[in-house]
Amino acid sequence: MKSSGKTAVLWIITFLAVAVPFSFHVLKVSATSATQQKIEDAENNKAALEGQLDATQNELGELQGESSSLKKELGNLNQQLSQVSDNLEELERRIRIKEQEIIDAQTALEEAKETEQWQHDCMVARVRSMYEMQEKSYLNALLSSGNLSEVLNAADYFTKIADYDQKKMQEYQLNRQLIEEQEAMLRQERTDLENLKTQAEMEKSKVSGLISQTSNSIARYADDIAAAEKRALEFEAQIKKQDENIEALKKQYAEELAMSQAAANAAWRDISEVTFDEGDRYLLANLIYCEAGGESYEGQLAVGSVVINRVLSSKYPDSVVGVIYQGGQFSPVASGRLDLALAANRATARCYQAADEAMSGVTNVGSCVYFRTPVEGLEGIRIGGHIFY
Repeated sequence: MKSSGKTAVLWIITFLAVAVPFSFHVLKVSATSATQQKIEDAENNKAALEGQLDATQNELGELQGESSSLKKELGNLNQQLSQVSDNLEELERRIRIKEQEIIDAQTALEEAKETEQWQHDCMVARVRSMYEMQEKSYLNALLSSGNLSEVLNAADYFTKIADYDQKKMQEYQLNRQLIEEQEAMLRQERTDLENLKTQAEMEKSKVSGLISQTSNSIARYADDIAAAEKRALEFEAQIKKQDENIEALKKQYAEELAMSQAAANAAWRDISEVTFDEGDRYLLANLIYCEAGGESYEGQLAVGSVVINRVLSSKYPDSVVGVIYQGGQFSPVASGRLDLALAANRATARCYQAADEAMSGVTNVGSCVYFRTPVEGLEGIRIGGHIFY
């Protein structure tokens, strides 16, 4: 009986010696599997986010292409409208000149008619006077002449007077005829110009209609662009949420602070040494809109100042385009929201004002070259919803 008891105890001890390590091994395998599952889940989530990023970027690219195409078409139509308007102004100017020429021709014609009538009246008066003279008076005038030569001279004198009157009468009639022809020609030219003006007005109406249609097409894209912008904002928020691990941000902040201090101690250009490109103002104003569109003017100017500070610093690219599109610096660039803003020119008048002031060398954040939303441990100049350092 005792032997059986000992045997049972030995079996129990043996079983425990084998079973307990086995259970520890099972627990260890179970914990490893759970961790591996979490890793796989995290990788799957990452892959899903990357897929969403690709889809969003493709959609933004298509919207940007469509918007750019419509804006280009609208620009061409506006240029055509400007040309047609200039043509109309030129035609109206020529019509005004032609109308004045017609008035001048009519005035000259009236003067020519009056001159012709005066010459006619003078000639009639002289002829009547000659006929009213008594025949005896003519005879006495002829007989009183000393010789035949004087008689012939007197006859020649009367003939020349008659010839002169006839010649002047013909000249005045010809002049009147030329003026009438000129007036008719001017009237025809004015009619031709009026016809051209009518055609130009029809062309202007047609182009204006096309501009209206294109504007309506752009308006129809507005909802799609707004929806895409909203998705871009949401996606950007998800990306920020992933990156906003406090310890990681502190480490990143330390690196950026060191970079900021290095930039402050490095060589800086004066704003007068910077040559801005044609599109820099447009690009900077829309970045300010994306980063601080809902901020005060001071916050918008601060964002613009950071960009220009980087342009001036030898530690960063020396152009506005180079600074803004430097990899991993401004989240609206990575998310595609800046592209949307550029396509629709979302920047407000205040954003353009802030861009102009920053590009003139004004800064309200000193030599800061970084900014971000406040998190624990960040120090710097706080303006609105950002810390600048």
